[in-house]
Amino acid sequence: MAFFGVRWRRFCHMSEAPYQFTVAGDEPKQRLDAYLAKHMPNMSRSQLKRLIDEGHVQLNGRTVASASTKIKCDDAISLQIPAPEPSHIMPQTMELDIIFEDEDVLVVNKPAGLTVHPAAGNPDNTLVNGLLAHCGDELSGIGGVIRPGIVHRIDKDTSGLLVVAKHDKAHQHLSEQLKSRTLKRVYDALVWGVPMPAEGSIEGAIGRNPRDRKKMAIVAQGKEARTHYWTEDAYYAPTKKAGNQPFAAHLRCELDTGRTHQIRVHCAELGHDLIGDPLYGRNSSKKLAPFALSEETEGFLNTLYRQMLHARILRFNHPVKDVPIECEAPWPDDMLKCKELLQKI
Repeated sequence: MAFFGVRWRRFCHMSEAPYQFTVAGDEPKQRLDAYLAKHMPNMSRSQLKRLIDEGHVQLNGRTVASASTKIKCDDAISLQIPAPEPSHIMPQTMELDIIFEDEDVLVVNKPAGLTVHPAAGNPDNTLVNGLLAHCGDELSGIGGVIRPGIVHRIDKDTSGLLVVAKHDKAHQHLSEQLKSRTLKRVYDALVWGVPMPAEGSIEGAIGRNPRDRKKMAIVAQGKEARTHYWTEDAYYAPTKKAGNQPFAAHLRCELDTGRTHQIRVHCAELGHDLIGDPLYGRNSSKKLAPFALSEETEGFLNTLYRQMLHARILRFNHPVKDVPIECEAPWPDDMLKCKELLQKI
């Protein structure tokens, strides 16, 4: 049931059962919070530290006092997620393109321009606000009061599929699939140039760009990241001097990991940044300058405000029914228009 015009509050008890872990023999000796961060990918290190500090984590049957506690092989860890605090996020009715929904999960096709969850400077009109209006109190609390139900995210100006958990059991199961890389996310991307080879894998640890905090970059201290790609279509355009040359390509990209801006960073590293990308893209006017393009094509490519990236396919096992689910979202209008113009070159 949705509540309109009031602040959303989710009243629930503690998680149905605590999360239980046994430290495997191949795990290095490490801090408790570091171990949990690896095994609870939907929770931040700071969230886990707070849970430890508040007494919600036990090690071998005893409450742990410090996040820096070292763990070893065969240690038994129990993590209890408390009921989320009352949220000040307002439900807001909005049109949601729901691809799949039942009592446990829903899959939504997010439009470009819609932020997933509230943040500083963006307190409302997010996907979460719309989900609260649609689902009422039927969203998992593991993501915290800011991200109820959110298992994974995509950038504001990336369109496409997200799976949302309606209760904690579903969230836990989907998070485990995310961690084990059995939850598959496939994207369509339109990039500058034609990659060689036509298919391959891009590996490079991703972390915050030390020179620009708004950007991510491949850095030595970053988190492991791997993207597989293959070329669906290659587009060649006439130049002003030397005949046809590689101009753009339609890539299909599958994530092995899910780091912030991963495909955008990896494609830029490959030398084939996404068309329209305002953060990682190079000057589009310079890219277009050598080519003899129609006024319509050049004008369209010069005025794109967002990266041509769409989360097209999502595959996962249903967290309760244990059956495979595959969802596919059609391309948005701006990407369809972009591809149409590229095909006409």
